[in-house]
Amino acid sequence: MKEIILINIAGDDKPGLTSSVTEILANYEVNILDIGQAVIHDTLSLGILVQVPSTSGTSPVLKDILFRTHELGLTVRFTPIDVEDYEQWVMGQGKPRYIITLLARMITAEHLAGVTKVVSANGLNIDRVDRLSGRIPLDDLQQQTKACVEFSVRGSVQDSDAFRSQLMELASEFDIDVAFQEDNMFRRNRRLVAFDMDSTLIEAEVIDELAKAAGVGEQVAAITERAMAGELDFIESFTARVALLKGLDEKVLADIAKNLPVTEGAEKLVSTLKRLGYKTAILSGGFNYFGQYLQQQLGIDYVYANELEIIDGKVTGNVTGTVVDGKRKAELLQEIANQERIALEQVIAVGDGANDLPMLNAAGLGIAFRAKPIVKESAKQSISTLGLDGILYLLGIGDRHSQ
Repeated sequence: MKEIILINIAGDDKPGLTSSVTEILANYEVNILDIGQAVIHDTLSLGILVQVPSTSGTSPVLKDILFRTHELGLTVRFTPIDVEDYEQWVMGQGKPRYIITLLARMITAEHLAGVTKVVSANGLNIDRVDRLSGRIPLDDLQQQTKACVEFSVRGSVQDSDAFRSQLMELASEFDIDVAFQEDNMFRRNRRLVAFDMDSTLIEAEVIDELAKAAGVGEQVAAITERAMAGELDFIESFTARVALLKGLDEKVLADIAKNLPVTEGAEKLVSTLKRLGYKTAILSGGFNYFGQYLQQQLGIDYVYANELEIIDGKVTGNVTGTVVDGKRKAELLQEIANQERIALEQVIAVGDGANDLPMLNAAGLGIAFRAKPIVKESAKQSISTLGLDGILYLLGIGDRHSQ
């Protein structure tokens, strides 16, 4: 009768170790049912689930493994696995799988304890834990700028809304971000990322900067804040704000464009996405003048925003064409996806305001970035503690692949 044995090997990592062990198993024509290996700080943990043919016998295999690991200075443990237990384990592979991503400036044991407690309380099992952020020298530990740990979990979530709510409460309590995604085929197969511009790709509201230059800063800022919070109709408020810019000299736009504060991590994110073959877009309720400036600076593929009317070098206080509001952003997202032959499940949308919610909800992955509370509560995911390059972690892309 074939026996099933779980072999656990631990000790100092060294070249050829796994090869040496698997060579012995090959000599006895052992079947590998499962295998996993991890190395933390040059310390190896290797697990191999094997099925030993009845013709080989278990004892000779285990004896040779024991001798070899002893020669290599490793510890080994053999655990017989009952056939029924194995069959139940196999059946478990049909259970849903999820990815939980913990993001912070620095991750502490308290953060990990909080996340794992929520996972356990909801009956989920953690299959794997991976660090996606880079190694940090001791001298830089207190200045660590970002950290990320990814959990692969398995099980059935009875109430996904309640589970997300628990994770959001945890994130709020510890000032961290916790993302929860289904581990499906689309997660690593996204193809298009669409960004809002103001307060997303740039750390400013351009219309507010224009208003300051026009001497109407306080009036416009008040309208902007109410609109972004969802208290006012976007088109109505937008028209009122633009009207206040009448008479502004065109040269002011050029000066503001040159000094746009690009958001932390934007360059790294876009350059990494381009290397991976993603398409990128700006879908903004702001102005084309500044969107096209960022397009040249960052290498964005598509830009759709509002056209500020300028006659004889002066802003008229009007915009031409269709105003890009929340509904229009969602429509443009669909149009670009259709043009690129990309399913909406493969699309990521990133924004901070209420007028971004339609495109965030339409996309396969909608991310509220440093967003207003109403947007964070409504979006599928949110990032508030890191820069835009934190989005790479939600795609499972670690620092070593995004340098």
